Amino acid sequence: MSVRSCENNVYYEADTTEDMEDLPFERFTAARRYLGLSFLRDPNWTAYISDTSGQLNLWLTASHLTEAGLPAEPEQLTIFTDYSVRSVYASPANDDLVFFADPNGTENFQIFVMNAFSGWPRPVSFDERVRHDFGAECFSPDGRFIAYSSNERSHEDMLLYAMNLHDNAKITLTNTHGWFQMGYWAPDSRRLSAVELVTVTQASVWVCDVADGSARRVTPVYEKTRFIPGPWSSDGRGFYVLTDKDREYIGLAFYDLDKGALNWVETPEWDVESVALSRDGRLLVWSVNENGMSRVYLRELSTDRRSRLALPDGVVSSIAVSGRGELVGLVLSTYYSLGDIWVYGSAEGKLEKVGHSMIGRIPQDQFVKPSPIRVKSFDGLEIPTWVYRPSVTGSRRPVILSIHGGPGSQERPGYAYVGLYQYWLSRGIAVVAPNFRGSTGYGKSYERKIMHDWGGGELRDFESIAKWLVSQDWVDPSRMGVFGGSFGGFATLSCVTRLAHYWKAAVDIVGPSNLVTFANSVPAHWKRMLAEWVGEPEKEADFLRERSPISYVENVRADLLVIQGANDPRVSKAESEQMVEKLRAMGRKVEYMLFEDDGHGFTKRSNMLKAFKATAEFLERSLNE
Repeated sequence: MSVRSCENNVYYEADTTEDMEDLPFERFTAARRYLGLSFLRDPNWTAYISDTSGQLNLWLTASHLTEAGLPAEPEQLTIFTDYSVRSVYASPANDDLVFFADPNGTENFQIFVMNAFSGWPRPVSFDERVRHDFGAECFSPDGRFIAYSSNERSHEDMLLYAMNLHDNAKITLTNTHGWFQMGYWAPDSRRLSAVELVTVTQASVWVCDVADGSARRVTPVYEKTRFIPGPWSSDGRGFYVLTDKDREYIGLAFYDLDKGALNWVETPEWDVESVALSRDGRLLVWSVNENGMSRVYLRELSTDRRSRLALPDGVVSSIAVSGRGELVGLVLSTYYSLGDIWVYGSAEGKLEKVGHSMIGRIPQDQFVKPSPIRVKSFDGLEIPTWVYRPSVTGSRRPVILSIHGGPGSQERPGYAYVGLYQYWLSRGIAVVAPNFRGSTGYGKSYERKIMHDWGGGELRDFESIAKWLVSQDWVDPSRMGVFGGSFGGFATLSCVTRLAHYWKAAVDIVGPSNLVTFANSVPAHWKRMLAEWVGEPEKEADFLRERSPISYVENVRADLLVIQGANDPRVSKAESEQMVEKLRAMGRKVEYMLFEDDGHGFTKRSNMLKAFKATAEFLERSLNE
């Protein structure tokens, strides 16, 4: 490959060809994370979150490319080193921004407000022991109120609050036990919707009123049915809803409040994963998860004209629509990019990439595109699986089984783990990433197969995939590894303890090792979910121990690396340390990395790179020994 450069009006051609196997790990991880975006009142400006500075901070940029076709120089609005910005909202009434940030990965989010063009962030919550949770929207249309949920009254409940930004006075809107998250404001700036998370598979929509403090459930109570509120219509007569009522997949409906009627709008045979609406009610935007790929659709509601954005194949993690529908912004990840900011101008029909995540200068054609296959499991269930095969041919290759977290999540074809897959592929190591039973995206019956069955059917899915790998003529069965984080860490530990003979090496990141201690140590507001999801430790201790990797620790043969955040509120460090201590007591080979200033995952870029580099090199070294 060659590129042309110009100096003094003379063009030179330079050879830029590089061998992928010679590129260091840092080239693959030389990427910015973009998380969330929000158009300001003036849609020519966009606020977004990025870790360009080494920490997840708040930035401001122009929404369009410059006349030269280049992104405008962004302005960094916060300079946090310990706090991580997680979500941002622009006021529809002025130039204020509200954002939520947590210290050192604790997930006890605090609320800040600032002007986008002047001034400095001002905290409006002050107790780092309390979690202030964000939702789909924050600002009321008139800009007077913000809404959020919090466990300040009781650690067992996440209740909904509205705060008047003029005097910081608060109104408690849900005076009941439960786990509530903010939905959307009605156009009258008086009513707002909220979602109550009843169980892992059941959610209800409530409508609250800031004038009289009332709250009522408005969607029917159906067991194992989700109702997730979307934006309100511009006339305030109702709102859009994402729901799987009477369906396998999540569809898009409209709920008429006066009639109490739910009317379907979109019912694809895939999940509708998000919906957005311009404040003037003109432009409806929604995204459908089609076998892991995001397809983004637009509808002009006045004419019913429908179109689809011509985006590259990938995964959309955030969608924003300007107040009058002039602009649609989104963050899109592909197998060759961590997540770029794209903006679509509805008037001119122009789509442009205004934020570029990749800065490692690796040519796009050097990355490996995954192939979708299905592997038949022990009971005939077909497991959707992404296979990444290195370009090296002619010999059997080592392979890594990557297990996603959740378990109610989905392996999708984005730039996984900030380039970890692509680094391994450059070293001739294949990656196989399944959507085992319990994964989302393949219908609610598929998702429910893991409920109260952790370490059961899904472990046999991994066994079936391991057997399939052993049968492939391009796989070296003596050099197979496994890795994952959170639930994926639990599954990794299950694999190396209960399917021990398959694996030469493994990496567990923040994974539970003992389901009894895990269930007893999760945040208080999670515990009402555990009976359906995992089990009840008080009543089912024997069952949970029987499913726990720690109960089979003596079987471990693989070299093991365990990585943990000391401030993890979901999987305490005791889950990692009890496994490490037992292995060390038996003289087994285990390495342990503890990040004292991080939590569940990695908020600090420096920690993320240390952890992923250790993971990359540990498995590369172990599988090639």
